[in-house]
Amino acid sequence: MATDCLFREDSYLKDCSATVVAINPDGGIVLDRTVFYAASGGQPADRGILTTAAGDAISVANVVYCDPGKTLIAHLPAPSAATVSVGDKLQAVIDWDIRYGRMRMHTGLHLLSAVLPYPVTGGSVGEAESRLDFDIPDAGLDKDAITAKLADMIAADAAVTSRWISDAELEANPALVKTMAVKPPMGTGRVRLIEIVGYDLQPCGGTHIRNTSEIGAVRVTQVEKKGKLNRRVRLALF
Repeated sequence: MATDCLFREDSYLKDCSATVVAINPDGGIVLDRTVFYAASGGQPADRGILTTAAGDAISVANVVYCDPGKTLIAHLPAPSAATVSVGDKLQAVIDWDIRYGRMRMHTGLHLLSAVLPYPVTGGSVGEAESRLDFDIPDAGLDKDAITAKLADMIAADAAVTSRWISDAELEANPALVKTMAVKPPMGTGRVRLIEIVGYDLQPCGGTHIRNTSEIGAVRVTQVEKKGKLNRRVRLALF
């Protein structure tokens, strides 16, 4: 049985009811469905609360995939949290402010990868600051010029949509994959594509906003040389 990852179809869901289907040896609570994003692809796990039918609040310390095929999600409770049992009904509620900041930033990083069309060697998504590492043979990146291009894309109010393709379709179109360090999640038979209409199309399992205007104002705060061919570009909301 796989966890029904509600965040993949609607990143704006803040809560859901769920049933405990397993308790892992490390105490991880596996639910039949969840709005909690599990850490992957450079995006951290959501934070939030699980509430029992008795009203006990369980703070979620981390959310991880707990099987090799990444089909099951475990919610790791903070120390001294209330105990639950298989079959218990819970209410799962994420910290929306943190989630929404990461949705805005993650979408902004997709635009950054469109402004800088180079292979991506790494990245990290935060709620206020994020980064992408690029395989760029020459330096000379202009922070203000990049920021201006991002501002134009954001102001265009471009739609951000998702759709699914098969593993075979992705294998037949390898140019869709921009990331060198993080490979798109495959093995379930289908892969999720995120499209920023007119600007970007790539596989991604993360959470995103509905249109670029929701990103708001961003700026490139720093361009770092991390190696002969590696440039780290930092992006922040402001």
